[in-house]
Amino acid sequence: MSERQIIDARGAFCPGPLMELIAALKLSAVGEEVEVLSSDKGSVTDIPEWVKKVGHTLVTTTEKEGYWSVVVRKAK
Repeated sequence: MSERQIIDARGAFCPGPLMELIAALKLSAVGEEVEVLSSDKGSVTDIPEWVKKVGHTLVTTTEKEGYWSVVVRKAK
């Protein structure tokens, strides 16, 4: 598996982090993971809801110091 892509969207507000994730997933191969770093608490609910709706896999959501890490695996 290739190296996980990281999107540093800290400081951006919804829907910015989600839009960046969608753009990255379009360019990713099935099975690749994209990690979004976001300081916007909305991302913690918006990204998992979108992932479930479109059928990708939510790997982890982790609260770090002052931001969240959300990892998504492209499923299709």
